Amino acid sequence: MSDAEILALDNVTKRFGETVTADGISLSLQHGEFFTLLGPSGSGKSTILRMIAGLETPDAGRVLLEGADITRKQPWQRGLGMVFQQYANFPHMSVAENVGYGLRRQRVTRAKRDDRVEELLKLVGLAGFGDRRVTNLSGGEQQRVAIARALAPRPKILLLDEPLSALDEKIRREMQDELRRIQQTTGTTFIYVTHDQEEALTMSDRIAVLNLGHCVQCDAPEAIFRRPRTRFVARFFRGCNVVEGEHRVQDDRSHLRIAGADVALPERSTALEGKVGIAIRGEDVHMGADADGCDLVLEGRLQEQVYRGLYTDYRLELPDGQGLSAMIGRRLDVSPGDTIPIGCAAAALTPLEDD
Repeated sequence: MSDAEILALDNVTKRFGETVTADGISLSLQHGEFFTLLGPSGSGKSTILRMIAGLETPDAGRVLLEGADITRKQPWQRGLGMVFQQYANFPHMSVAENVGYGLRRQRVTRAKRDDRVEELLKLVGLAGFGDRRVTNLSGGEQQRVAIARALAPRPKILLLDEPLSALDEKIRREMQDELRRIQQTTGTTFIYVTHDQEEALTMSDRIAVLNLGHCVQCDAPEAIFRRPRTRFVARFFRGCNVVEGEHRVQDDRSHLRIAGADVALPERSTALEGKVGIAIRGEDVHMGADADGCDLVLEGRLQEQVYRGLYTDYRLELPDGQGLSAMIGRRLDVSPGDTIPIGCAAAALTPLEDD
């Protein structure tokens, strides 16, 4: 483990009966990183978080914290904080008593405890709320109390298990910004679990996309969004098309054939040669006159159009019968059944590796 790493999972495996929820997971996290475990239900993300926390024990592999093996240590011996989906505040206590609870258990003096509580309430936007009962707070305010309480003992890592899923959309969006600000202000390493793509993209330094107990891609948000590695990752993010094509390498560059048209990519892909899936984001598809000059130009027949506010979703059929969706920021003068030129830049095409 390098000096920059705070946590490493070394070939960690966990089974529940015949179900493998983590299958040889190896990941490393940097000090001060906002790291997100993203995936659908059953992908293994919460199980991985619970093994880091000490709430589950791996069947194989190791959990290393700052180079030390903590795989068999109890949760309270790890120096980690945790925020759950449900607020888990103490209803009979005031806001200040909730935030200071862990410090009181550590026998921190009253004066130091009061200073730390005041500091954290200000950090989470609840200055002046100390004497209130948590039961009199909104859902968003109660989650802020839970976050402040978890941060109070200065944990080495804060673990967050879908902490915003119980909030309505407006408050959830506000809390996404707040969590990112809190993480950057404190410099605490955050490990965040979510199934929400936008949430992961908004807050994370890096994202590990999980599927059926496997980490299928771990990368920066923009890289995962713009350059998915597999069909699963491409389809997991809304607005990404996956079309079938052929891939070959010539002169150390990748060449694709899609619906009868050929295009050369700027560089060589790591995907295997032969038949492949090809990812194309809907916002990278141009229609009508906008397709002129694109590296790849095809004829498409409009099947339907769906207005979605910020953009209109144009669903097209390619010459070989495959479907393609274009996300256009304005309404075009077209109708279902029309044949329209469609195109995209070569750099927007990503050959996919096998899942």
